[in-house]
Amino acid sequence: MKIFKHLLAIGACAVLSFTAMAQSFPSRPVTIIVPNAPGGAIDILARLLERQLTETWKQPVLVVYRAGAGTVIGTDFVAKSPPDGYTIGLVVTAHVINPSLRKNLPFDTQKDLSGVSLLASSPIVLTAAPSLPVNNLQELIAFAKKNPNKLSYASPGSGSSMHLGGELLKTTAGINMLHTPYKGSGGAYPDVIAGRVDLLIDPLFSSLPHIKAGLLKPIAIMSPVRSSIASNLPTFAETLPNFSVESVFGAVVSSRTPRELVNRISVDLNKVLQSPETRVRMAEIGLTPVGTTPEQFDVFIKTEIEKWAKVVKASGASAD
Repeated sequence: MKIFKHLLAIGACAVLSFTAMAQSFPSRPVTIIVPNAPGGAIDILARLLERQLTETWKQPVLVVYRAGAGTVIGTDFVAKSPPDGYTIGLVVTAHVINPSLRKNLPFDTQKDLSGVSLLASSPIVLTAAPSLPVNNLQELIAFAKKNPNKLSYASPGSGSSMHLGGELLKTTAGINMLHTPYKGSGGAYPDVIAGRVDLLIDPLFSSLPHIKAGLLKPIAIMSPVRSSIASNLPTFAETLPNFSVESVFGAVVSSRTPRELVNRISVDLNKVLQSPETRVRMAEIGLTPVGTTPEQFDVFIKTEIEKWAKVVKASGASAD
């Protein structure tokens, strides 16, 4: 009985200690790890969080870039960081694709990392070279079936949501297309516009200026519903029911981080997402704020890992 009471006392002290840690957090600078090179939507999002959280926490928040290996290097750094909340990692859709696409991950995505919040989403669009004789998804599928092994599609890189979106299209529609990966989409645009590559899959916000200028032909967006910034563009789901692919952005920490602290960080992140300044700036770069609990984001991660594992297996995709 004495041992049992002693264990209860230890447990109570631990709970109080974790609660006190969460209440006093942060007492020193916090680092946000971006697993991509500077530039793009995730970089802008990180800078928004940096500025707003610095004001909220009254402590410096620093953005550090650890790019490489399809976001693996940066995320591995977060997984192996001290579980004290002072290292927060941003993740993108590759986070839930990598477990099936990359067989030798240096961490276990679900066991070594805890979701904090699903921060934002962004629609993805499929566009075509002006010279390609198709104007919508139905025509594209028909063309691909009549011309097997002819079509090629560009993406910003292997393992990205754009790459796997193309693979999902192939398996769902029963067509074949050659994947042409680029290191970022900057180099893909002139090649697709010139017709050297037939198709491009990229965030809608990045493609929209080229669409409006008549340099690219819009086919459809991969989001389940039409986008408010281009409501005239049909969705894939209007032709292929239940088809849904979006770029997502979230925050994670080491899974050993006390739950009270994870919840505290999640609440503060979600408050930032609700601020008028953040929402206006996010809209300018084509992001839709989301905001979830840690538990909801963990469920999302698990579900998406299972979804993309099926796509990778069916398509034979690899991190080429």
